[in-house]
Amino acid sequence: MLWLKLFLPFAGAYFLSYLYRTANAVIGPVLTTELSLGAGSLGLLTSAYFLSFAAAQLPLGMLLDRFGARRVESGLLLIAAVGAATFARGQGIADLAIGRALIGLGVSACLMAAFKAFSQWFPAERQASLTGWIMTSGGLGALAGTAPLEAAMQLAGWREIFFALAGLTLAVAFWLFFSVPERRDCDQPEPLASQFFGVREVFGSAHFWRFAPVGLTLTGGFMAVQSLWSISWLMQVNGYTRAIAAEHMAGMSIAMLVAYILIGLLATGLARRGIRPGMLLGVGLGLSLLTLALIVTEALPHTRLLWVAYGTFSSFGTLAYSQAATGFPVALSGRVNTALNLMVFVGAFGVQWGLGLLIDLLQTQGQSVAMAHRHAFLALLATQMVAYAWLCLASHRAR
Repeated sequence: MLWLKLFLPFAGAYFLSYLYRTANAVIGPVLTTELSLGAGSLGLLTSAYFLSFAAAQLPLGMLLDRFGARRVESGLLLIAAVGAATFARGQGIADLAIGRALIGLGVSACLMAAFKAFSQWFPAERQASLTGWIMTSGGLGALAGTAPLEAAMQLAGWREIFFALAGLTLAVAFWLFFSVPERRDCDQPEPLASQFFGVREVFGSAHFWRFAPVGLTLTGGFMAVQSLWSISWLMQVNGYTRAIAAEHMAGMSIAMLVAYILIGLLATGLARRGIRPGMLLGVGLGLSLLTLALIVTEALPHTRLLWVAYGTFSSFGTLAYSQAATGFPVALSGRVNTALNLMVFVGAFGVQWGLGLLIDLLQTQGQSVAMAHRHAFLALLATQMVAYAWLCLASHRAR
């Protein structure tokens, strides 16, 4: 069956991408103890993944449109395998940062390549549902990076775990290269100059800039919180143990998984009934802001429920990719999605490192660790609210 033959290898790759992305939330306290890292150093180390990921996005879009998803992603996954092995062997922060950066570069195509392949093989009305299904595989990876990873660390060290991930990544690279079909009837690749013109066309479009700020601050900010600062908040502010904090993140990941499945099952049918993906995007992001505000102000004592709700509503941010792509020809789909992904991962890098720097700075000014976390998260929330207001205003003008 074409759907499964095309979908499953990309799903396996995106599972690994999300597992790599979120793993440092659990192993971060261990790295902090072993290497005596401050919050800023840990943020920089972890965000090296996001920095290399972001740097790859614009050339990645041109590569996907020119050479296709199968060859580009399988080749990059080999780099991710090398990065995982480098991380496992690292003896200092420089080694670990290089390994983390190689992992980020290697998995930089996992979602965008899937979107590119889906746009070539399936009609536009199925794209929102396909987005939900591929994000489901990422949700499983995020779940694996919480309580299951915490349990695995009771049996093996983080180095052994990353060596195993290197081998698994290598296997997925070969699976994808030899399994995924390649579309032969697509248009011939554009000359390089035309591809650069296409990138300029994307960044010069008001339609693209309707979604870019929320990608930068909301989606990128959520990634930064989920992949590192969530565990730190739960331990430093709420006073939980690492195991209990990991259980909170497991609950959030399960909720995200359910949300992605529902998007995959229902998005196409809802659109036919007048509930468009753009409406789902706006409502979901608005509720994610409300939930984060409740977490930061500690207005409610139900921390598990709040983090579950935060993950659920933030999941709707992925619909921005298909919504951004609808304003451009299919031939530009790779460049549109990678341009938006660039904004997302620049935001993730900036927020992840910036929160760490701000937390360290506030502590030097006499604030407690818990209070420094609160003020840093409040700064993030304020920035996200501005970006959300821009989305609402720009969407209203476009009607």
